[in-house]
Amino acid sequence: MSLTALAALITAAAVVILVIFLIPTLLSFRKTAASISELADLLTNELKPTIKELNQVLVELKTVSGGVAEHTEDVKRFMSALGDTGTQLSSINHSVGVVTGLLNQTGAWMTGAKVAGKYLLESYLKRKMKGV
Repeated sequence: MSLTALAALITAAAVVILVIFLIPTLLSFRKTAASISELADLLTNELKPTIKELNQVLVELKTVSGGVAEHTEDVKRFMSALGDTGTQLSSINHSVGVVTGLLNQTGAWMTGAKVAGKYLLESYLKRKMKGV
């Protein structure tokens, strides 16, 4: 056997060993490529509609937040008016209290005046009847 034949035999053996070890690796790469392909299909089929729905939700949220921003000023005005109303009611309540106090005092004065008038009338009538 010549040196060339021996080199060819060693090269052939090395290629056979290399192929034996590469076959499982190539099969593994093939399975990995198939899995990646399935994942890409899944993402394409599932993720695109989800992203589309998320965009719609974002548009709706922008609309709602815009509506809330519009009504924030209305709520501020309402709360301000409510505060003013409370102040006015407090003033009215104070005024009613003052008027009630005055009416009570007037009622007491009127009662005193009636009693005094009745007493004076009775005294006058008694004197008239006695002839004084």
